Amino acid sequence: MAAMDVSLLGPMKDWVEAHAREGRYGNASGYVRHLIRCDPEREAAFAALQAEIAAGLASGASRPLDREAIRARAGARHAGG
Repeated sequence: MAAMDVSLLGPMKDWVEAHAREGRYGNASGYVRHLIRCDPEREAAFAALQAEIAAGLASGASRPLDREAIRARAGARHAGG
């Protein structure tokens, strides 16, 4: 297996070392490998969120509701209608 050396300075180094010391990871490299393994899932979740936002924006503007309209809508939902 080929190795890769990565330099982390200041707060990033402190962050990685703190997580490694917490005991969930054997060392700093284990924590960094975990982050890399999780990154595709994080990117997919972010892309899904962006798609939902885009769909919401593309659906058109909603009419603004004032406080009384919001209360009336909530009251109607609570009453079952």
